Amino acid sequence: MGLKLKNVLPMFVFLLLASTAKAQSAALDVTSAKYGGKPDSDITQALEKAWTDACASTAPSKIVVPKGTFKFVGTTFKGPCKAAIEFQLQGTLQAPADGSQLPKDDTWIGFDHVDGLTLSGGGTFDGQGALSWKNNDCNKNRQCKSKHINLRFHFLTNSKILDVTSKDSKNFHVNLLKCEKVEINGFTVSAPKESMNTDGIHIGRSTGIDIIDTTIGTGDDCISIGDGTKDLTVTNVTCGPGHGIAIGSLGRYPEEEPVSGINIKKCTLTNTTNGVRIKTWPASPKDGTASDIHFEDITMVNVGNPILIDQEYCPWNECKKGAPSKIKISNVSFKNIKGTCTDPVAVKLACSPGLPCENVELSDIDLKYTGDKGPITSVCSNVKPTINRVAQPLACATGAAPAAAPAA
Repeated sequence: MGLKLKNVLPMFVFLLLASTAKAQSAALDVTSAKYGGKPDSDITQALEKAWTDACASTAPSKIVVPKGTFKFVGTTFKGPCKAAIEFQLQGTLQAPADGSQLPKDDTWIGFDHVDGLTLSGGGTFDGQGALSWKNNDCNKNRQCKSKHINLRFHFLTNSKILDVTSKDSKNFHVNLLKCEKVEINGFTVSAPKESMNTDGIHIGRSTGIDIIDTTIGTGDDCISIGDGTKDLTVTNVTCGPGHGIAIGSLGRYPEEEPVSGINIKKCTLTNTTNGVRIKTWPASPKDGTASDIHFEDITMVNVGNPILIDQEYCPWNECKKGAPSKIKISNVSFKNIKGTCTDPVAVKLACSPGLPCENVELSDIDLKYTGDKGPITSVCSNVKPTINRVAQPLACATGAAPAAAPAA
């Protein structure tokens, strides 16, 4: 009897481990007979069913959308879930081009309260936004109806977004709100410069976000950093077309939270309307802060407004310009920023007269103006920056003509 038990026990352990491994690696293919998804048809129900099964699983799961083009009306995938989920998009998901059938809110695809999500597969989220851009009057009508965001992440934790593409979103491509410890790596944003209000990646009230080796071309800010963002690192990002990489805008609303610990490094901006900038509204309803912000090793190629602090940011004339911004900017550095610019004012530090900027550093700035509107120069107000290895025209010259208003 003891001999038989001795022989059976190893086999039992082997079968148990094999069963566990199988459970951990099982793929929920939306085109399988269980879910019934088919190329060139709407797979909304199939994906929702697959998510329900994955979210209920106590072992890690993988949802697979195979190669091919699939219609997707949109939904928000909600947690909390019982184990980690990999959402592997190998093909293309397409939103309705005319906006019909989309969810009532402004989210095409959302992930809400999910821990341990991996979004991967090399596929494309195609918002088909061209019709929406043509009908978008939000630059003139602030009561306009918000268009749909391609990917919205709310309360996402310990997650990764890897090697997928957001294409032609009707609104922002990616919006992260109240997320923590999220890595975005090998991500691509693709939209023409005519696409209005299509920020590539917008972050707000989130902590510990890393954006790495990412390519963004769009019609608005490549990366926009909203209030409450802390400990953000952006490395090896290529930006263009677009409006550059921006902190803000800040100071428009009364309940905004401080911004701190922002590191932007080893990025290249090409043919963008702005370079790296911090923008705050005048007449802020409440005091606020933006601190410990660092831009380093940035290459500019034919960029407008390469280095900019704009505390008089007021698109569409929607503010009281006479009242100073109440956002205190401090501990900011611009280091090793080189390349070419399309505006003669290559450095503009327009800080708040009510709360002057403190501890601002300009080091190793080497920019060349490619236009014919006069010599390259700089304009600084309400700030006394520390200057290291910066040629005189860029070292906060005074008396220069005001720069043209930056693009919103």
